[in-house]
Amino acid sequence: MIETTVDTNKKDPLRRDVRFLGNILGEVLVHQGGKELLDVVEEIREMSKSLRANFVQELLESFKNKIETLDTDKRHNVIRAFAIYFHLVNIAEQNHRVRRKREYERSAGDIIQPGSIESIIAEFKEKNVSNQDVMEILSGATLELVMTAHPTEATRRAVLDIHHRIAEEMMQLDNPTLTYKERELLKEKLRNEVLILWQTDELRDRKPTVLDEVRNGLYYFDETLFDVLPDVYQELEHCLNKYYPEQDWHVPTFLQFGSWIGGDRDGNPSVTAETTWHTLEMQRSLALKKYREILSNLKEHLSFSTSIVKVSDELLTSIEEDRKNIEIPITDQWRNSKEPYRIKITYMLQKINNTEFSVSNENTKYNSPDDFINELKIIDCSLRGHFADYAADEYVKKIIRQVELFGFHVSTLDIRQHSKEHEFAITEILSKTGIEENYSVLSEEGKINLLTELLNDPRPLTTVNLDYSESTKECLDVFETIYKAQKEFGEKCIKSYLISMTQGVSDLLEVTILAKEYGLHRIKPNGLSIQPVPLFETIDDLHEAPRIVEHLFNIPIYRESLRDVNDLQEIMLGYSDSNKDGGAITANWELRIAMKDITDIANKYGIKIKFFHGRGGALGRGGMPLNRSILAQPPGTLGGGIKITEQGEVLSSRYSLKGIAYRSLEQATSSLIRAGMLSKRKQELQVDPEWEQIVQGISETALTKYQDLIFRDPDFITFFKESTPLTEFGELNIGSRPSKRKNSDKFEDLRAIPWVFSWTQSRYLLPAWYAAGTGLQSFIQGKVENLKILQNMYENWSFFKSMIDNLQMAIAKSDLLIAKQYSNMIKDSSIQERMFKSVEDEYNLTSKLILDITKQNEILDNVPVIQESIRLRNPYVDPLSYLQVELLSELRALREQENDDTDLLREVLLTINGIAAGLRNTG
Repeated sequence: MIETTVDTNKKDPLRRDVRFLGNILGEVLVHQGGKELLDVVEEIREMSKSLRANFVQELLESFKNKIETLDTDKRHNVIRAFAIYFHLVNIAEQNHRVRRKREYERSAGDIIQPGSIESIIAEFKEKNVSNQDVMEILSGATLELVMTAHPTEATRRAVLDIHHRIAEEMMQLDNPTLTYKERELLKEKLRNEVLILWQTDELRDRKPTVLDEVRNGLYYFDETLFDVLPDVYQELEHCLNKYYPEQDWHVPTFLQFGSWIGGDRDGNPSVTAETTWHTLEMQRSLALKKYREILSNLKEHLSFSTSIVKVSDELLTSIEEDRKNIEIPITDQWRNSKEPYRIKITYMLQKINNTEFSVSNENTKYNSPDDFINELKIIDCSLRGHFADYAADEYVKKIIRQVELFGFHVSTLDIRQHSKEHEFAITEILSKTGIEENYSVLSEEGKINLLTELLNDPRPLTTVNLDYSESTKECLDVFETIYKAQKEFGEKCIKSYLISMTQGVSDLLEVTILAKEYGLHRIKPNGLSIQPVPLFETIDDLHEAPRIVEHLFNIPIYRESLRDVNDLQEIMLGYSDSNKDGGAITANWELRIAMKDITDIANKYGIKIKFFHGRGGALGRGGMPLNRSILAQPPGTLGGGIKITEQGEVLSSRYSLKGIAYRSLEQATSSLIRAGMLSKRKQELQVDPEWEQIVQGISETALTKYQDLIFRDPDFITFFKESTPLTEFGELNIGSRPSKRKNSDKFEDLRAIPWVFSWTQSRYLLPAWYAAGTGLQSFIQGKVENLKILQNMYENWSFFKSMIDNLQMAIAKSDLLIAKQYSNMIKDSSIQERMFKSVEDEYNLTSKLILDITKQNEILDNVPVIQESIRLRNPYVDPLSYLQVELLSELRALREQENDDTDLLREVLLTINGIAAGLRNTG
């Protein structure tokens, strides 16, 4: 049903797999709906391809008529056929990525794969980068990838599980040693899986709970990350030892995962203090389960006998200590006294069990991950003592790295809450204690002075005797939970408290005050065991950010609190809301300016900044490949490390298969090391000031153009709501969090996710490119010399190149021919014609100028693989788009008459899932 999407000389295996899976789907369609169903699907597919090849109005009308005259049952099955087909194509493409990686590895020694860890280390050696410089880069470069539960994963977990099984079975088909019978059995299993996929409901019948989302996030740790992440470290150490053999390398922890799932309460009333506690329990439970599995496997392999080898006295002593303190169930005891490693591991397994159930006797459990690591090191050292280095390297070294990375908490959980919630709580607390009648009406300066005074006062503010409102109680409960969690699960379990919509220094001091109430902020010794992290989201907030940060660092008690955390301050930047607020050009530019200005201020105060980049999966939310997002940062801003959100469908696309997860993290590691070198040499900082002034002017013009449409055109909201599936998005059960911050229809209260999701579904992708053409044109103004300047900037300035390339990716994925069909749903024809023409004109201008600047003949000539992928996918997404428009029109007409049709809504939601699978991202 679809052609392949890669280079000609490498595409045959992928074409084979796509054809094979497409044929199986065809067999299932015939089996389930008869040949008539397959014929209808094929007819629609052929008409869609013909329309793309040669657009003719008569053919369009015939195509639309074919879709409109489908009976309900057939229409339902046609939608599912196209949607499931894209699922299968996506699986084939993912498997092909793994296949290509393996091909590179098979030719190791001849070819080093671009973007691999070996490629960057080999390049360093070739450029005579010293091992000292390499060590400094590795010690200073850190990356934390933070999973969030943002509702953009349109595919159910049950469906993803089927995808996983199909992927595994397709990989087995590549095994050249399979017999004919084995191959036929595999094919039969695949037919069965596709049949199960066809008979599995793609839609959730309810919204997932927060704990459902926690389980979904932990799935990736259980399935891939526990194994893959240590393998990345092992590969880096292997490459360092290969190219820099004069040093024995143990790479410090530089790459880790964090999470918001179960901690992000901004606008989600379902995330409570109790939910956060349950999340941490679930995370610990998974970590200990994994260690039980790993130790049990280790026990099978370490059968060394004292009849043959001499183990260390330290190991024997530790076993005797365990005998005195730990009681082992008879069924679990190891009776061969000459196999000390197995005896030791038996006790270690019991300690793991006792740790999970919080046994009170400290000698019978692991009180910290360090205790566990110390015992693993005893085993490691003993093995090496009788020259069992291979066993130590193969089995024990990886476990030690796993405990270093995942501890007993799997991932550090961030807490996030809206700034107004803290202000409300502080106002109530200060009023009830008689300190300040109405804190919320004080000026910003008045708030800062009062809060600073209270921070310097060691006396508590709150008391259990005061009766607070439910929201204030919950706010206080969160801080109490953090305090208890750090005691129970270790301080690393929660480290950052993110403050949404930070607009002043008082927003951070309010959180510091609440932390102080529960012993999370101490005056003597100075320190914060949880750090308030400002989140700057809108364009105005980004403008104010440097001033806020400088004022904060000028407050002595806060500045002192940073000394215990190595003078490090975390700051989060919001890509989604800044883009929604100011458009793609302005958001990118203002984020860059804010980062540079904040870094300059921090340097003045001797503070390192860890920037937390809140990127979404879609282009309109700052989405891009992980390795590119790392290299997109100005090198001078990397001093304190990087955090980046990983959310929605990005998690399944990057981390559901071990091969893909490894490649993603390998590329991220390579890019992080490269960025560390660029930062060290400050190459990027030597940008022509004139270029920066040019982009500043382009940004200002683009902002005006963007906000003229979004905020100042009275018909825009009508245009948006009626020509996209915004309303229906709220009925797709893909997340526990509401799509609006408040029960409001105001644009400013709409979250960035449904904003981008809706424009993506309707094929406009408007947030990712609108106003860029006008901005660029404001500088070019038809002058050849000005165009040449932008061409030079594109060739020689990585920031500008990245911005233009993101724009052309957005333009390539947009499709105004399809978007026009969505605009026809607007009831007022004058609004429809005027608004669509405005968007169309800007689209055409942006496309033309991108081609002029890049000197290309067509959009995405610079990445032909993606260009071809989009070209080949579009004809197969189109039927789903036309069907969605038809279904939305019917459903909305019914609802206007105060009627409804759950089956019709279900079909709408199925098209949303299908288009999401076809376009490869949602929001």
